[in-house]
Amino acid sequence: MLKLRNTLSGLVEELQPLEGRRVRMYACGLTVYDYGHIGNFRTFVSVDLLRRYLKFQGFEITHVMNFTDVDDNTIDRAARERVSLRELTDRYIDVFLEDMRTLNLETPELMPRATDHIPEMLSLIERLLKRGYAYVSEGSVYFRVGAFPGYGKLSKINLEGNIAGARVDADKYDKDNARDFVLWKAPKREGEPGWETPWGRGRPGWHLECSAMSMRYLGETFDIHCGGVDLIFPHHENEIAQSECATGKPFVRFWYHTEFLQVEGEKMSKSLGNYLTLRDLVAKGFKPMAIRYALISVPYRRQLNFTFDGLRAAGKTLEGLLDFRRRLQEATCESGASPALTEAVARARAEFIEGMDDDLNTARALGAIHSLVRDANIAVAEGSLRAGDREALLEFLAEADQVLGVLGHEEGELLDSEIQDLIRERNQARGDRNFGRSDEIRILLAERGILLEDTKAGTRWRRK
Repeated sequence: MLKLRNTLSGLVEELQPLEGRRVRMYACGLTVYDYGHIGNFRTFVSVDLLRRYLKFQGFEITHVMNFTDVDDNTIDRAARERVSLRELTDRYIDVFLEDMRTLNLETPELMPRATDHIPEMLSLIERLLKRGYAYVSEGSVYFRVGAFPGYGKLSKINLEGNIAGARVDADKYDKDNARDFVLWKAPKREGEPGWETPWGRGRPGWHLECSAMSMRYLGETFDIHCGGVDLIFPHHENEIAQSECATGKPFVRFWYHTEFLQVEGEKMSKSLGNYLTLRDLVAKGFKPMAIRYALISVPYRRQLNFTFDGLRAAGKTLEGLLDFRRRLQEATCESGASPALTEAVARARAEFIEGMDDDLNTARALGAIHSLVRDANIAVAEGSLRAGDREALLEFLAEADQVLGVLGHEEGELLDSEIQDLIRERNQARGDRNFGRSDEIRILLAERGILLEDTKAGTRWRRK
């Protein structure tokens, strides 16, 4: 049985869904005001890995991942660019969906937008006001943290010493100034996006959005809530408080958090010049599946030091697996099967599953695959590989890749004429300001080993 570390209890526990073999799972998605960075995608890939393994084990999945399309960041970015909030967030939702496809992320069953769920948010606030857990002040509505004795049970934060009655309007804040948090925000400047309510015009606080959307589609209590460790406090702590106070029920059974990603041993930040988006890496010539392999090579609960040397090594390792698969597919073998290889495949399958059952220990699961490849390569070199062995090996690789999602399908090389046609389409898209399609074509070409350079004389290309 699959065991996961539950942040709420601090223990590794056996997953037992609330309804038989059905798993209801929510994951905090991207705040859509910019490109997703590689730290974001470490979390999204680890959630995708969990989703894939649950399906591999025969669970029925209802997976919800939201888009935060109204918060301080989206409002500020739209104002700076002098576009509507919807225009800005539509653009970055399209970008994110393209990036998902680039990294071979499966599409969740539901991907709701916060701005499409304002009625659910207002209903949740009404319930909290009626129960005495919220109050109105100067057109905003705040959650009364001191009224919920369980506050801090997820993050293990002790609020003693905080100033009673202090209020926080920002969507994000540090634990040192945490107290009552905003559920509904009065506008701070003229023209700010908002909706009419009994308390005046305003917009939802970030924390409220996820509670309303998750309970709308998964019920008032569900199985798994996912996100990065940076969301444990305040975001997930606040979700628990407002949800459980509104319903009187436990909010989530399992909390699944992915550890931080560093770049070359340092915290990723724009000021350090090590801030990397997925598109930056693809533009540098790194293959998307090598990036995905690097992201899953370290178990999700361990901090990942993302380096360019490590990424190149991941690419070589992955190419070795792909080459092994190609040689198997092309091998001419006598009929029958080798008892030693039959045993090796069975052992690798068991070790792969044991590794994944152990809190998604991808290092152990990948180790089982590579050990099998070494055994099989010896058999190939000795001429002892049989047709039955080849089919068993290919079947196991396909099974494992249902979970890992890194091997994919082989594609032929693009013809020069096909490249020119795509470049012309990209230039037309840029002229039409369809930057989503322009980026999609650039990424497609980069995946196929074609690097572009935009010059005053036009777009030049070369094969990697």
